[in-house]
Amino acid sequence: MAFKMASSPHIQGRMPTHRVMQWVALCTLPGIVAQWWFFGWGNLVQIALAVTTALVAEALCVKARGRDVRATLSDCTALVTGLLLGICLPPLAPWYVAVLGSVFAIVLVKQLYGGIGQNLFNPAMAAYVALLISFPLPMTQWLPPQALAATALGPLDTLMMVFTGTDAMGHSVDALRLGIDGSTMATPLDTLKTDLTLGLTAGESLNKPIFSTLAGVGWEWVNLAFLLGGLMMLKLKVIRWHIPVAMIASLGLCALIGQILHPDGTGSVTLHLLSGATLFGAFFIATDPVTAATSNKGRLVFGALIGLLVYLIRSFGGYPDAVAFAVMLANMSVPLIDYYTRPRTYGHGGNR
Repeated sequence: MAFKMASSPHIQGRMPTHRVMQWVALCTLPGIVAQWWFFGWGNLVQIALAVTTALVAEALCVKARGRDVRATLSDCTALVTGLLLGICLPPLAPWYVAVLGSVFAIVLVKQLYGGIGQNLFNPAMAAYVALLISFPLPMTQWLPPQALAATALGPLDTLMMVFTGTDAMGHSVDALRLGIDGSTMATPLDTLKTDLTLGLTAGESLNKPIFSTLAGVGWEWVNLAFLLGGLMMLKLKVIRWHIPVAMIASLGLCALIGQILHPDGTGSVTLHLLSGATLFGAFFIATDPVTAATSNKGRLVFGALIGLLVYLIRSFGGYPDAVAFAVMLANMSVPLIDYYTRPRTYGHGGNR
């Protein structure tokens, strides 16, 4: 019998890598539609820029290494990397942010280590962290939901804003970030963190218009849309349940304990679970088969570690969302997690 060796990701079942990546891309559609509905056309522009750049960068790298460009691009991993990065970017970030991020993800994080299956970190999250450190201002300029915005942008104005910094009327990003109450809005998690730093209680902060009953206006529906996409992937057996369930349970438990011990100094469980990139990260980022733990027990530990790190960084660190940093730190811990959670070889005892 002949055996064929292949690089990771090693996914059990009959579904090849390109089919898995295609399903991942399709399952992001509910979340992308929700982002477009609440935050306008900007995320579609960012996704287009990131995906195009990722594909071009992948093709150039593969060509330089003397490999088949068409065969490499057909696995759709570069497409998914650009897609996931574009989803994470603020809608009106300058065009070069998406371009530089995609180049970083493909060239430095993926191809420099040998291509698919060899990268140590999730390429999209590594690029996001690099962009957040390099361009802190444009990377934190999220728009308020359109229901709270003073000015809404059409497709053409959005393109002008991304490529020139102003729309046809001369409005800047800061002007468009004004809410219906005339004050500049940040994301719900950033608003809460800033208010707590200024001495307000969590209850006082949560009374602001950007917050709803469950979480942030618009953000809760975006997260629920990505949850729908994640459940679709579970149904299709594209991913396994261990990492997302462990991450969500860990973050929810930490938030519950924090709320019980210090209700005035932390957000609610629903705010943590339905704001920022929580559910997007749980289903679409943390489950990356290349950079995650390999055994089922290891996946549970890996997911729980991400949830714990997200809560700790949100509560005590300098970044309000923290999913990207938590995933990268957990990626660094994978060799140790795999060492202590690998299945025992059949016929061998438990003692090493």
